[in-house]
Amino acid sequence: MQQTIRLGLIGDNIAASQSPRLHRLAGLQNGRSVTYDRLVPLEHGKDFDALFSHVATSGYRGVNVTYPYKERVVRKVRIDDPLVRAIGAVNTVTFDEDGPRGYNTDHSGFVAAYRHIRSNEATGTVCLIGAGGVGKAVAFGLLALGATDIRIVDRDLPRAQALATALRALSPRLKTEVGADAADWARGATGLINCTPIGMVGHGGTPLPLSTMAGSEWVFDAVYTPVDTPFLQDAAAEGLTVISGYELFIGQGADAWTIFTGLPLDQDRLRADLLQPE
Repeated sequence: MQQTIRLGLIGDNIAASQSPRLHRLAGLQNGRSVTYDRLVPLEHGKDFDALFSHVATSGYRGVNVTYPYKERVVRKVRIDDPLVRAIGAVNTVTFDEDGPRGYNTDHSGFVAAYRHIRSNEATGTVCLIGAGGVGKAVAFGLLALGATDIRIVDRDLPRAQALATALRALSPRLKTEVGADAADWARGATGLINCTPIGMVGHGGTPLPLSTMAGSEWVFDAVYTPVDTPFLQDAAAEGLTVISGYELFIGQGADAWTIFTGLPLDQDRLRADLLQPE
């Protein structure tokens, strides 16, 4: 009898996450039983560090890590990929005999999401709102897509500047600008990206007023619960091409499944299965 694959997600405000279902469906494709636990530090009466240490010795094959712990977990894992070290954020961890290893599938998931919707179209000037864990991954994904001009917006200006410096280290010709006011920096941008929790369940609102979207071509929202955020609704009303966080969810989840298990995954079947009622 094959052993159950034990996985989980560490983060706050994850009650609506569809990651447990995605990985259980991936297991069904391979005839494998999968458990995938929602691991909220507060609910376990532990801080992140204590919960991570507990999970690392409790029989889990691996965990995903989400807001607000993607940067914090970097100190606890071995990272073999120089690109992931440059990103400075981890969203996928495996527990191996020689200790926990960290990966970033937000990066690859964003690249796949962009190409799924916009194919090989150039990104143009991009306004990236949020320089935290997922913002870093998406920023490096923009480099992979050939972006040459990125405006980084974050209320924590030193964090935005640090990301700009890290990006230029890999792409010296990249033009970067940083600022704290998203509305100011969004005007005139080709692409608009939200990498903050604004708009997700429990964090209502939108990172940009509709009036700032005029003239832009495309938007991406890293939030996927709900899929149709106010930010994306406004963008669609303005006629922009919309790349939803759901696309990132599928991409990062598929890549994480491969890292966790090495087993195949039919993404078209996965998409269809996720649309069916539970």
